[in-house]
This record gives sequence, C-alpha cells and structure tokens, in this order.
Amino acid sequence: MAATANQVRIIGGRHRGRRLHFRPGPGLRPTPDRVRETLFNWLQGEIHGARCLDLFAGSGALGLEALSRGAAYVLAIESNRRAAQSLRDNVERIGEAASVEVRGADALRLLKAAPERGFDIVFVDPPFASTLLPETCRLLEQNGWLGPAALVYLEQDAHQPWPPMPPNWTILREGAAGQSAHRLLRRSIPG
Repeated sequence: MAATANQVRIIGGRHRGRRLHFRPGPGLRPTPDRVRETLFNWLQGEIHGARCLDLFAGSGALGLEALSRGAAYVLAIESNRRAAQSLRDNVERIGEAASVEVRGADALRLLKAAPERGFDIVFVDPPFASTLLPETCRLLEQNGWLGPAALVYLEQDAHQPWPPMPPNWTILREGAAGQSAHRLLRRSIPG
C-alpha cells in the first residue's frame, strides 16, 4: 500500500504496519515503500544492532524502519521544526523514545563537528532540489561520522548525475524507481 496524504507506514519488523504522520513541508518527500523495501533487503544482514544516522530525516521513515527491523539506535536530524516535532511525536507513539534521538538541526552544520563515535549505517536523502549531497558525503568521511566499514545509503533525483564520492567508498548496490535514484555504498578505512 502506498503512502497516503501526510502519512507513511513502516513496512517491516516489529512495528510493521504502523503509520507515521508528518506535516508537509518544502522538500519533504518520504522514501516510497518500494524503495524502502529494496533498501532494507540490501541491509538485511547488517541492520541488527546497528547505530544509524538519518540525515535530512523528514518523516523519519528510513530511521524508524531501521529501528523496527532491529537497529539499536537512531539519531535523526531534521532542520524543519514542524517536521522534527512530528518525528518526535511518532517516536513517542510507537514507544521508541529510548532508542531514537531527534535533533532539530541543520545537517551540514552538525556534520562539521566530530561525533562521539562513528555510525554503522547512514541514510542521506536531502531534498531533491538541493545540492547538499557532495558536501554531506565529504563531511561524513572527513569528520569521523562513519564507522570503519559503515554503509551509506544515498538518494537523489534520478535525472541528476551522481556527484563524486570519497575514494574509499565502494558502490555495493544501486537502482532507480520513479523520480528517485538510490545507492548503497560501503566505506573502507583509507589506507
């Protein structure tokens, strides 16, 4: 079932079928069910116990889907205050406040600082009209946001060419559906 107006559903795991409500906003475009299903099939053996970072979280569909499927912790970053509050409300509604931290913050500003430790899986799905993808990837690699063998999921407008990636990131999978192109990459420690 596709997302209806201002809601999207979790499609797998312990919260399967739960609906996430969100407030519409500029650039807010939840990842469609079909794309999320593909992504989480790709991540099947990697998600259990993972620490996840959901940048440009919007509705929170990617991070909360990861949590539903066994991730241990999700840090969701969303600069739109209304969207961030909707995400907090959804986290409370599904009873996962201990496992999800929602920060109302600008993703690039946040990435300029160093985290306590690197993340295992990072979701990067900025608004399609933006040019944030290259700088986001550079800061993730440069500032210690990624664990040694982290997985990075990227989503962008299918009509745009992919920007250059850090040289130690390897494309594992890629695809397209409708207006969305997506890639899953693995980081290796620069040698």
